[in-house]
Amino acid sequence: MNAAPTGNPETSVPGARALQLTLGTGAFAVCFAVFGSVSAMMPTLKKQMSLDPMQATIAIAIPVLLGSLGRIPLGILTDRYGGKLIFLAVMFVSALSAFLMGFVTTFYGLVACGFVLGIALASFSVGVGFVSGWYAPEKQGLALGVYGAGNIGQSLAAYGSPLLVGWLSVQWGFWAFAVLAGAWFVLFAVFARNAPRRGPEKKLRDFLLPLKDPKSWVLSLYYFLTFGGFVAMAICLPMLLSDTSLFGLTAQDAGLRTAGFVVLATLMRPVGGALADRIGGRRILLCVFPFTALMAIFLACPMIVTFTIGALGMAAAIGLGNGAVFKLVPEYFPKSVGSVTGLVGAAGGLGGFFPPLVLGVLKQSTGSYVWGFILLGVFSLLCLGVLLGHGRQGPAPLPAI
Repeated sequence: MNAAPTGNPETSVPGARALQLTLGTGAFAVCFAVFGSVSAMMPTLKKQMSLDPMQATIAIAIPVLLGSLGRIPLGILTDRYGGKLIFLAVMFVSALSAFLMGFVTTFYGLVACGFVLGIALASFSVGVGFVSGWYAPEKQGLALGVYGAGNIGQSLAAYGSPLLVGWLSVQWGFWAFAVLAGAWFVLFAVFARNAPRRGPEKKLRDFLLPLKDPKSWVLSLYYFLTFGGFVAMAICLPMLLSDTSLFGLTAQDAGLRTAGFVVLATLMRPVGGALADRIGGRRILLCVFPFTALMAIFLACPMIVTFTIGALGMAAAIGLGNGAVFKLVPEYFPKSVGSVTGLVGAAGGLGGFFPPLVLGVLKQSTGSYVWGFILLGVFSLLCLGVLLGHGRQGPAPLPAI
């Protein structure tokens, strides 16, 4: 059965839409904070468990795996049953896994618990389906950009976890966000409502059909870079900045700088969505991809000044790109937002899964992270080439590749 009644979401009062956007954004933020606590705690856990560089990169990448692949079924379930029920289930599992992380003492326990905790990252596709139903197409870019600002949860974890370790204990670096997720679970259960829906009830195959459309895979490629780059940098920065072979910063300093990266990328996301409403997502991406390639060169320079310029420049670019890509999703697939969001979001999550592993391998084999950033620049130019190969795009669907 469908969880939402029939009707027109545009007949709802603006206050109701704003409340649901706030609840959805907050739910995504607390889930992202739970997810971000793993990478934020990694400098501490690395010392406590005597992890080698490869083990550390595996441990921060594993949550991204479920967080990526889980977006597809969660997006489909959101289209089928509505976002409220699915979001509540995700917040419950997120809070429980964060609580259990406080008891982990071995590498294998860290990997196992971290994998389940990845469900928090998968929450993104739930919220896109939940929020987009409340807004008309011409307003969805800004609304989804605001929702995507829930990425700020990563910043909260990056800055807060090291402080909580110093003030309380290692366990509270995880438990605080379990409590936060539990509190928002209660608020969401009481006040959240699914947007009214129109049309007959769909079957499972109706939700899967858009995944066969080449347009969804093109958008997935773009999001692999923009959101994947965000996730990869956000979870790797604490480790990179505290690495004694690079900058050797303290966990607190590395966390503060990572929080700055996340905040900037997060603030630029609604800007990207609003600009996409006005000038189109493709025009924004035409600027984002070459600029990201340029910033990759700065990141490859092993000096704190150039690295900082590269990180902040990349944060601004991919933040804009995230907002632009998700303006295009409901524009091209208005009746299957959750399903397509699941696929595109999964690609973005995988874009955050592979780079940490690649960086770990390159570090162990070459003693440097430089080639990882060079590969980032090459991939950015590849995305630019695909975008240019499509020619000028208007409201019409993207051609197949």
